Amino acid sequence: MMRQHPHGIDQDPAQALSACGVRLGKQQERRLQWLARRFGPLTLWDGDAVSREGRTLVIIDPPTGAGAELLYGALTAHDAIAIPFGEDPAFDFLKSKLTEFGTVGASSEGPHELWWGGLDWRLPSDDRRTDALRIVSCHPRTVGDLHVYHLRRSLERLGLPFEIEPVDTRQRNSLSAAEKADFIMRQWQRHTAPLLFVEADVMLQSVPKLPVLTGCDFAVHKWNGWEMSARTLYFGRSEAAETMLRTWQEIAASCPDVWDGYLLDQAWSLASSQMPLDTVWLPRSYHAVAGEAGAGTAAIVHNLKPASTDLGPDPDFATMVRSPRRAGRVGASDSLLVVRSEAKSDRAVTVILRDIEGSSPRLTAASIQALTDAFAVDCGGFSRLELSLCPWQQDVRIAREAAFLADNKVIEVTPWQELPPDLFRAIAASEAARQPDTITTYRR
Repeated sequence: MMRQHPHGIDQDPAQALSACGVRLGKQQERRLQWLARRFGPLTLWDGDAVSREGRTLVIIDPPTGAGAELLYGALTAHDAIAIPFGEDPAFDFLKSKLTEFGTVGASSEGPHELWWGGLDWRLPSDDRRTDALRIVSCHPRTVGDLHVYHLRRSLERLGLPFEIEPVDTRQRNSLSAAEKADFIMRQWQRHTAPLLFVEADVMLQSVPKLPVLTGCDFAVHKWNGWEMSARTLYFGRSEAAETMLRTWQEIAASCPDVWDGYLLDQAWSLASSQMPLDTVWLPRSYHAVAGEAGAGTAAIVHNLKPASTDLGPDPDFATMVRSPRRAGRVGASDSLLVVRSEAKSDRAVTVILRDIEGSSPRLTAASIQALTDAFAVDCGGFSRLELSLCPWQQDVRIAREAAFLADNKVIEVTPWQELPPDLFRAIAASEAARQPDTITTYRR
């Protein structure tokens, strides 16, 4: 296991982690620095399970089952865990014992997903007002203003700027995902403050500071560990936040009758694979249900049945995305990373990095970095690289099918292979001799 950097990792996180094979993007480095300020100094975990309050433990190598138990037992509410290789399923067991706080997506600059969490959300103790935050909500025109009485009164009591509007809807008493996304986009274009969208039947009991104080791009609550709820959504004033919102709007417009949480999930997968989207997973205090234990001290209370356990239309809906989302990472049907080139073509290449369950996270990470570096040096005429991680053979099959549907060239590699810098040029040169649906397994 790695020992703490002798000069202190928080002095230069990028340089210290680079020695461990971690390449950070600017947004990921910014998040680690924020964690160090909020929870305590960044420390490379070395297997030490001694309980000390106020640390940000950076986990490079996944602990064994027993090691994860010891680590979990030594944590306090004042500690945070950061996993720079958050895309690797080897960390799933450790993640399952912790509360997810957030992720920062991959990019060519930092081709890994940074995952961070802890025992439970400890809301920042900050007395600063968040007047810049604007609360927005909408409701079907047919339900009338009485429907928003409690929301309006709570916002006026807290002194928060807000916008509540009736909108025309296809269905008399409900909003579709497209109608909701269109409303939020109009508010985005009208105002310059970060937006917190809430459903019209909620009540705010305290100022919802968390998304603003974390400085994230996007914040959402997940039910049952994976189902994204479109009832409380935060969009910061950043290019990544706008991309997330526009992506959701476009997908929702194309699939107006699909459950809004699933469309939000798909938009998040697309956005986080193409830019370092800084996501915060909102705690239950932002999605409390009226009448349940803890609702009295929650920030936002929702008018839902206390027995509600599933927001989806079907308990078996989109089963294949549940496990990856529960671990805070994208699954095999989605790309971990999408890198675009300057090539003037419509050809895209999907690289399936398979058999990673038999590889160490460091070796897998080195392969990811080698692939992105090779594409940056010579894209081979491909306009886009889509990189998928596949621990198991079923994942390989799913990734292949998704790539074929997109008419992408498919390449399969393993973490222990040496990849030449002209890999994509060589693949492009051999493409003409192969059928369009041929899978290339690169061997050295």
